[in-house]
Amino acid sequence: MNDKTRRGARVTPEEALAYHKEPRPGKYDIVASKSMTTQRDLSLAYSPGVAVPVQVIAEHPEAAYDYTTKGNMVAVISNGTAILGLGNLGALASKPVMEGKAVLFKRFADLNAIDIELDTEDADEFINAVRLMGPTFGGINLEDIKAPECFIIEQRLKEMMDIPVFHDDQHGTAVICAAGLLNALELSGKKIEDVKIVLNGAGAAGIACLELLKSMGAQHDNCIMCDTKGVIYQGRTEGMNQWKSAHAVKTDLRTLEEAMKGCDVFLGVSAKGAVTQDMVMGMADNPVIFAMANPDPEITPEDAHAVRPDAIVATGRSDYPNQVNNVLGFPYLFRGALDVHARAINDEMKIACAEALAKLAREDVPDEVAAAYGRKLQFGRDYIIPTPFDPRLIHVVPPAVARAGMETGVARRPIEDMAAYTQSLRNRMDPTAAILRSIHARAKQKQARMIFAEGDDPRILRAAVAWQRQGMGQAIVVGRESDVKEKLESAGLTDAVRELMVVNAANSRHMDAYHQFLYSRLQRQGVDREDAERSANRDRHVFAALMLAHGHGDGLVTGATRKSAHVLSEMGKVFDLRPQDGAVGVTAVLHRGKIVLIGDTLVHEWPEAEDLADIAMRGAQVARGLGLEPRVAFLSFSNFGYPLSERAIKMAEAPKVLDKRGVDFEYEGEMTVDVALNMDSAARYPFSRLTGPANVLVVPARHSASISVKLMQEMAGATVIGPILTGVPQAIQICSTTSTVNDILNMAAIAAGGLGQVK
Repeated sequence: MNDKTRRGARVTPEEALAYHKEPRPGKYDIVASKSMTTQRDLSLAYSPGVAVPVQVIAEHPEAAYDYTTKGNMVAVISNGTAILGLGNLGALASKPVMEGKAVLFKRFADLNAIDIELDTEDADEFINAVRLMGPTFGGINLEDIKAPECFIIEQRLKEMMDIPVFHDDQHGTAVICAAGLLNALELSGKKIEDVKIVLNGAGAAGIACLELLKSMGAQHDNCIMCDTKGVIYQGRTEGMNQWKSAHAVKTDLRTLEEAMKGCDVFLGVSAKGAVTQDMVMGMADNPVIFAMANPDPEITPEDAHAVRPDAIVATGRSDYPNQVNNVLGFPYLFRGALDVHARAINDEMKIACAEALAKLAREDVPDEVAAAYGRKLQFGRDYIIPTPFDPRLIHVVPPAVARAGMETGVARRPIEDMAAYTQSLRNRMDPTAAILRSIHARAKQKQARMIFAEGDDPRILRAAVAWQRQGMGQAIVVGRESDVKEKLESAGLTDAVRELMVVNAANSRHMDAYHQFLYSRLQRQGVDREDAERSANRDRHVFAALMLAHGHGDGLVTGATRKSAHVLSEMGKVFDLRPQDGAVGVTAVLHRGKIVLIGDTLVHEWPEAEDLADIAMRGAQVARGLGLEPRVAFLSFSNFGYPLSERAIKMAEAPKVLDKRGVDFEYEGEMTVDVALNMDSAARYPFSRLTGPANVLVVPARHSASISVKLMQEMAGATVIGPILTGVPQAIQICSTTSTVNDILNMAAIAAGGLGQVK
């Protein structure tokens, strides 16, 4: 039902704690968006320069949206009285959840968010604290507050504040539920005005669902609400409050079972097993069942379809089709609301969000989205709600919300050019997450047997466990069983010992074949049979490469414990990985929403013009594998012959090599980095063949590539993926010795997905 309790990959307590603790506690940092390096910078950022916007805002309060972060800042606020499904654990215990909600705002809608935990269960104290913080934020997201206080708090804050106040536990679920229901009814050939709806679970989310559906046309007398005591009917006194009473109907029905007879729609926000197969059998033709209880639904899709094949079923879980997930709503609702400086998020904006989501689900689904879920996604009974990682959400939903805000008069600053606004939303999303997800999606489809060659390293072992538990395929670890067992237990992964396949020269049945293969390959390179056998038996990189060569694994990742030159040398005994064999290393650098590929960072020490052309072609191959249209720049300290230097000649010759080869991508050089990446600088050279900033950078030598990558990583905090070994026929990737568990997983996914392979 929401973004916090979904079931997906199995996560152990140890993994969860490590994630929240390493490399430093918590889930986000605050980074200055302006330069803070010189005295002048400080004078502008603080005194005396800060006095100028202070005076402007004092005279024109709306200017706060122009000169501060207010217009892109959401507060995620809780008192911890209803944390997940865990109950009232207090404000401090809710902080990990609120931090998580804050980073979801950033990840999905590029909204800054700060978590605030208020240590009070007194509604008046809570309300006053939030009210007083109003000038700081563009919107307030209330979270994990128990009923009925959540109703009181939200309603009073809406009345008192002039910015959006939104309790996501109520309205987030309601919006996504409404979106799915619109499409389910479309497929069922029914109208919302005519259907009989039964809702089980009269808490915050349930009440909000019914209220929103009624505002969209559902008839009051057709909507039956139930709680643990049965139907909420007119005249009932037990367990009632004003919010339930608003939905009481005149009826003789008293139980959920009675209410579901002949109903068209069941909405559940209650508990596991609340609905039986007999109840489902008694529903109308083409029933719609939204069993949204978490972690286990009121009835599973399997059980529902067993008795009613004509049912359309949605749940709150990611391992079933049609997941009702709040992350489809709240980021985009706030994005659209804040972009028009809205005073509130009203019903019209929520309905606009639901309708936009419903419409998006009916459109053709991009291949990369379908790949991420391992199946074809097409509007129908198993696809009535968009998936959370659909990249179109950011530029489809907020414009609809913003437009509704403008039409209903809550927008302080209407958007004049909606087309330009939509394009700006496309541009503001950091491609890092989408690219990494695409890599992992392709890998997951392959279900590769991934060989992790360095089973004596805890990072490798944790990555291997994650590979298997995330459903990426089978993890094969090269190492000694006792050593692997000890290190897994030290890492708190005792139960993983039975999951991994651990192989070594001592327990392999294939050593005779490995020995013969290696000797045949190396015998004319001064290696005798004994040397070959010793190498296969003792060096894990050679052993792992032999496994891959003989089809005893589908991919190989290594390099976390030894320098890449050594790893290449050892694996080069089994495979052709030399520059003359076509091997190239390309590193992806992602920073502030931009991505560039730099080559060669692994193989070529001092490439000449022909080699540089090879590197460019391999870089273009990787770029296309990541969904980018390649634009290659050959970099130097000179621009198109000036200043003249024999050191730059090869960078000018390389494009001529590509001219002869007739490649199908843009390329240009030689040029400096700023001309390659900055279109204002590039404007001085109107003859350049690049139509936009370069995204594949070919540098003069491996040392300059390494310096560039490490400088960006250390000084700018860039995300680095690679070097990606390309131009080889095998699924091999080499990590760096500083790789984290996530880095190793990324490289394994790249290997499995065949991003660098030549078929």
